[in-house]
Amino acid sequence: MTKRALITGITGQDGSYLTELLLDKGYEVHGIIRRSSSFNTERLDHIYKDPHKSGARLFLHYGDLTDAQNLTNLVLDNEPDEIYNLGAQSHVRVSFDSPVYTLQATGAGALNVLEAARQLNKRRPVRVYQASSSEMYGDVLETPQTERTPFRPQSPYACAKVYAFHQTVNYREAYDLFASNGILFNHESPRRGETFVTRKITRAATRIKLGLQDKLYLGNLDAKRDWGFAKDYVEAMWLMLQHDRPDDFVVATNKTQSIREFLEHSFEYLALDWQKYVEIDPRYFRPTEVDLLLGDYSKAKEALGWEPKVDCQQLAKLMIDSDLKLAEDEAKLARK
Repeated sequence: MTKRALITGITGQDGSYLTELLLDKGYEVHGIIRRSSSFNTERLDHIYKDPHKSGARLFLHYGDLTDAQNLTNLVLDNEPDEIYNLGAQSHVRVSFDSPVYTLQATGAGALNVLEAARQLNKRRPVRVYQASSSEMYGDVLETPQTERTPFRPQSPYACAKVYAFHQTVNYREAYDLFASNGILFNHESPRRGETFVTRKITRAATRIKLGLQDKLYLGNLDAKRDWGFAKDYVEAMWLMLQHDRPDDFVVATNKTQSIREFLEHSFEYLALDWQKYVEIDPRYFRPTEVDLLLGDYSKAKEALGWEPKVDCQQLAKLMIDSDLKLAEDEAKLARK
């Protein structure tokens, strides 16, 4: 029998990789997208164009995490076996400028998904994955961080994610809903949005290499993060919902590198000296900074058999190779 999955945030980096994974496993995939005046499905378009990607089993529905009734209708109408809540206002710096919307989309939105799942669970079993974040650890109390490390959020985004995390645990315990939290540390890819620091770096480095850009402006270069590959991490999401019981899992690499080191990897790969091109802009500093995140994924390894495959240096090369092609295409257009 074909399994059916529902994904919020399907047009994002993680959503697109998860869609590919599920389609390859024979799922029917339903995704929720927000209505806008322009299409935002670039990360999914290749699935429809390639008949081998099984685009015939991919269905998109208009909806919004802040619209509880709409979500409930979609869940009850489509009756998914698995729900992956990846949707959110996910940019930490932006959350300081839009704290109320961040709470509504990231926090209350998760509650709306859980409540819709609870309604469906009365009719038939459903399993829910909640995308939690390492940003919840904030001003960390111990290193590395595990599933038992207390949360000390340092941004509106992180506070909203903590709320969503605890609601997921609450629905699991109060209503016997199969609901798991994946506490994912930073995970990047060539599909990462260009406002996120790793992609901002690789995009700028390739454009600088080809003479399309002169400078890159960044904020705090000393923040250290545990960076992994998004394609690896969506496999962990799927494994959590195949486990025999719901639980919470850290997904990380147990290695940390600073933004400065990521800069060095990226620019050195292009034979460039990053210090000639990078300038610090105070506008990119957060009101409160998270200095160090380092995740211990041993529980996921033991219970799920999951391990990361791509390290930070390999990740930087993947992203540079992809962005270099984009920059080359841009340069060709500029010459016409």
